[in-house]
Amino acid sequence: MASKRRADMKSSNRMKWKDMPPQARFGTVVVGVIQLTLLLAAQRDISRRPAEQIRGSKTMWRLATLINFIGPGSYFAFGRKKLPTVK
Repeated sequence: MASKRRADMKSSNRMKWKDMPPQARFGTVVVGVIQLTLLLAAQRDISRRPAEQIRGSKTMWRLATLINFIGPGSYFAFGRKKLPTVK
């Protein structure tokens, strides 16, 4: 009985898409587009970059980039080795 009550409380606290104000819907879409853009950019970079220029394995970084925002950000900050500068 208590678990049913908890489940009812959880579902009633969640806001449905149709109940969200337009600004919240727009913000949600924008955040989703940013997340997908970062994910696709990281995956594309992993595909095109030679394994010698990536810290760790490509497979590990591909899986890590699936973590929202943190994964792609970590890859771009820590996963790529610095390229030698051309003078």
